[in-house]
Amino acid sequence: MERRRLKTALVARGHTQALIDGSVRPRSCDFAFEEVPAIIQAFRRMVRGLEFDVAELAVTTYLCARAHGKPFTAIPVFPMRAFHHGAILHHTGSGIRTPKDLEGRRVGVNRGYTVTTGVWARGILQHQYGVDLNSITWVLSGDEHVAEWRPPVNVVSIEPGKKMEEMLIAGEIAAAIGVHVDSPDVKPLIPNAAAAGLDALRSRGLYPINHTVVVKNDLLNAYPGLARDLFEAFTDAKRLYIDRVDDPMLLEVQEIIGDPLPYGVEPNRKMLEALVQYAGEQGIIRQSLDVDDLFVS
Repeated sequence: MERRRLKTALVARGHTQALIDGSVRPRSCDFAFEEVPAIIQAFRRMVRGLEFDVAELAVTTYLCARAHGKPFTAIPVFPMRAFHHGAILHHTGSGIRTPKDLEGRRVGVNRGYTVTTGVWARGILQHQYGVDLNSITWVLSGDEHVAEWRPPVNVVSIEPGKKMEEMLIAGEIAAAIGVHVDSPDVKPLIPNAAAAGLDALRSRGLYPINHTVVVKNDLLNAYPGLARDLFEAFTDAKRLYIDRVDDPMLLEVQEIIGDPLPYGVEPNRKMLEALVQYAGEQGIIRQSLDVDDLFVS
């Protein structure tokens, strides 16, 4: 295929830096990177305006986008992963002692209900701690990237003029997901969160995926080898990083599973199937999605 420049949004990280500085290039095309102030702005621009040829995208946003027929498809590359046990904070004066105590309460979610951190955190609450998610009123501080999506009945918007961090500090909400608060009255709900995440990886094989990479369908259809070319470039860039990785958390993950940043569907099937399951349980998608249909390689 002719060599072309693909308008791309991608965060510079250790395992993507070689793509951004050009030391690793796809065989058949070049990336034309556009800097964005925050990658979540690129998410919205992609799902609402198809403004990029290739874009990093939150994986739950991708599930919503696919459910609503957006014309792009992911390659099985996952540039961001994280453990989310530490994402849930609670007000110490709200009577919350265990995750089950959240039932019947109001819990904040930073930005939208479909934010991937929120999905994983709620999945932890339900599947590791037995929390009835439907008994909780989820309070959002923003809206969703996929404009067509409609929330479940127990999902509400924050009151006008309110700030979620201030509501948590004041005890107006019992807990919140994905916020940063510096207050003696606000503590992590799950103690020793980093260790809890690693334990979940050992016992359940879950190393949560936050972001994937999507490509416009018209490009994939016009250039059948493009997906494989991009996948191999991302893999080559990652390999350069893994050979010299010094991040303490990644090194601990590496001891457990080998490759600390696995690409491809099969090495990630358990994570992907769990995410699709959680998204269905939480009312984010209303039809079953097959993991193998979500990716082109």
